[in-house]
Order: sequence, then C-alpha cells, then structure tokens
Amino acid sequence: MRYKDYYEIMGVPRAASQDEITRAYRKLARRYHPDVSKEPDAEQRFKEVGEAYEVLKDPEKRKAYDQLGTQWRGGQEFTPPPGWEYHFDVGGGGSGDAEARHFSEFFESLFGMGPATGHTQRRRHFRMRGEDHQAKVAIDLEDAYRGTERHVTMQLPERDAHGRLVSKQRTFKVKIPRGITEGQQIRLAGQGAAGIGGGQRGDLYLEVTFRPHRHFRAEGRDIYLNLPVAPWELALGVKVSVPTLGGKVDLKIPQGSQSGQKLRLKGRGLPADPVGDQYVLLRAITPKPKTDAQKALYEQMAREMAFDPRANLEK
Repeated sequence: MRYKDYYEIMGVPRAASQDEITRAYRKLARRYHPDVSKEPDAEQRFKEVGEAYEVLKDPEKRKAYDQLGTQWRGGQEFTPPPGWEYHFDVGGGGSGDAEARHFSEFFESLFGMGPATGHTQRRRHFRMRGEDHQAKVAIDLEDAYRGTERHVTMQLPERDAHGRLVSKQRTFKVKIPRGITEGQQIRLAGQGAAGIGGGQRGDLYLEVTFRPHRHFRAEGRDIYLNLPVAPWELALGVKVSVPTLGGKVDLKIPQGSQSGQKLRLKGRGLPADPVGDQYVLLRAITPKPKTDAQKALYEQMAREMAFDPRANLEK
C-alpha cells in the first residue's frame, strides 16, 4: 500500500487553515471535474482531490492523519502504525459501500470506509495511540556518574482542540540512571502526544547530552582529562593528585614521560558492566624564566643535554 500525501495533493501546507483547504478543493474540483476537464487523468485526479478533502476538511480525521508524522512521502510503501485502531457504528442499508469504492486502500486502512451518505451511516469512531516525541536533555557529567533525579522543563509540540500544532511548556521529573552515556535515551512512558479517540498517549524520548565540563570530557563510558605537568615532572617522574568524577586519586607519572602521553586510571570512568576508564593526557607547561638565574639554568640545560627535539624531521 502506498502512502498518500493529502496536503501535497491539495497543494496546501500542513499548517493550512480550513478556509485555505476549502478554497484549494473548489479550485481543483473545477479543474479536474470529468465533465469539463480535457486532461487525460482528470477522473483519477478528481477522485484523489475528493479523498484528500474528505480527510482534511474533518478536524478529527485531519488530526488523526497528522499523527502519522511528517517522515512519509507520497508513493512511499506504507503500513498503519502500531496502536492504530478504528471502530464504526454503521446503520443498515444505503449506498455507503458504493461510495467507499471511490476511496483508496490507504484511506480505508486508516478510516475503514468511505464517507457517510444521508442517514445510512452514523458517526464513525476510531482510536489511535499518540505520536512519540523526541527531545534532548542536557545533564552534568556528575549526574551521569552518580545517577539522580531532575525536574526538566521544555517546550513540546501539542495539538489543540482544532488539530493545530502549538507549543506547550511541560515539566517532568526525570530519573537519570547511573552510568548513562551521551546519546542514550530516557523513555518517559505516556508523556508524548495525546491519543486520538481515547487512544493512549505516546511516549517521550529524551536524548542525553552532556554539558561542557571545566575539566573532563566523555567518550562513551571513558572520561578524559588534560593534566598540566612541569617538564621536570615528565623527565624525573613524580606522583601527583588527579581529579576524577569519584574524587581525587594518586597517579604515578613514569620517569621520561612525554607531553601528549596518555595514562590510564582503570575503572574511573562512568559506571557500567564493564565500567569505563579515565584517561589522563599529559600536557607539559614550560615556565617562563623571570630572573637571570632562571634564564642561566635553561642555558645550562641547553649546553649540557645537547638535545635536538627536531632531529627526526631531517630523516
């Protein structure tokens, strides 16, 4: 079955008013009416326009149709989403079945039958689960490390009584699981869009992002820290106190280490199974000489160590 983009068929935007939809229908109905149109596909186009108008003129059917979302394209293979149900209460007799044959398989899969004619068909009822919503929530790395609860306020799309899309502020109490990583989602069941015809609400999925941290950055469950060190600490080796998300720990910098070298603190990343690690990247900071004696010390090092850091560039 192929998806039908009723807005595209009518030549109107999704936010079009009912007056705009009615004007578009009248214009297209005159253009494609089989009794007056000379276009070879006039009859088919006339039926498509009538079907599109049948849906978009009715606020309830339009609201249900809009719940399918905007990711579909006309002609794309389509299957009704899970949770879509329709229920009809139909009177006996009449020509409802004859009218229904003018509507596509796509229409009937959503709404079950063609339009009511006269008094032969009473009001139809359908029920559909609400659309899931997606949003992002920014948390601190410490929240991910320890786990916590936060109240989050955000603007979310919601449809009003007329089926129009509006922005509504909502506040949620969100449980942040211990060890959650950036890009993972937190599901808030029943906090998405309202259902149609008494259908249950959709879910809200919050994608986690981490706020910038003054010391750390995360890659998956691993934590990275740039550690400033003095040149003699790299050369001679030293034990230093290093911050982690769980508190300070001692780190041994081996003798002869180099700036840019990476050292691992096992198990000091975000908790999980297995737990992440913390990686410490050594960054040499060279002090500027402020006295003649300090300058003379650098000159003595240059003479006695005979070190050429660019020797490999000439090979």
